[in-house]
Amino acid sequence: MCHAGTYDWTNGAAVRMPTRLADIAPESVQLAGAGRAILLQLANPAVGHGVARHSNFVADPLKRLNGTLSYIYALTNGTPAQRDRVAAWVSRAHLPVRAEVAADGSHPAYDATDPALQLWVAATLYDSAMRVYDAVFPALAPDVADTVYREYEVLGTTLGMPAGLWPATRQDFADYWDTQVASLRVDDTIRGVAQDLLAARNAPWWIRVAMPLARFLTAGLLPPAVREAYGFPWSPRRDKLLRALFHAAAVLVRVTPAWIRHAPMRHYLRRLG
Repeated sequence: MCHAGTYDWTNGAAVRMPTRLADIAPESVQLAGAGRAILLQLANPAVGHGVARHSNFVADPLKRLNGTLSYIYALTNGTPAQRDRVAAWVSRAHLPVRAEVAADGSHPAYDATDPALQLWVAATLYDSAMRVYDAVFPALAPDVADTVYREYEVLGTTLGMPAGLWPATRQDFADYWDTQVASLRVDDTIRGVAQDLLAARNAPWWIRVAMPLARFLTAGLLPPAVREAYGFPWSPRRDKLLRALFHAAAVLVRVTPAWIRHAPMRHYLRRLG
């Protein structure tokens, strides 16, 4: 069930004042960070090579995105039955995603049930969501930001991550994040997976039309070193355009009804039944 949150009317515009994760997750503008989250996940070699060997972005470019969005919406705003359904689906999907390190060095060891990898996946979802949210909406009060942060742990524990592995505080998370980003590596295999994902050649036409914007947002939101590792061009002009896009989004969300902004979430929850 969707939590409506509260609103403060200032100069005739509705300013969202969330109190928990269930108020933040439905905002469709956060889809702008979806590509960033996935490419950050892939830049961990154990995740990237696992995906490369067990997924096919050419044949089904939307599968991982659809799965991720269904997972997030079910855990944050779904019914108990929907939450159980996505948890079971994720567990089944992860079981075969494992391999020892290749003798020829072509790929590292990986295991989708590894708690450290589950933590990293959940961390990318949290950091990407908050990066976009902070660029569009008024700043969260510190106590609300702490609550939202703690609630994001469920995205990891439902994957199988042990309770307590999630960094205790936002500062602890920031330290963890900086360490992890510094360790990311993008090789030719991972770069190829990213190219297939962002090409979306077999996606519906309306997705392909939107892909230039998706590629731009993904590149612009990545940490600079990761963006460079993927080979995405960037410049001060592009950075200025990115800021302008988020400024425009901040204006639009103030005049767009919640039922429109939350439409993607309702779509995915309906699909879950």
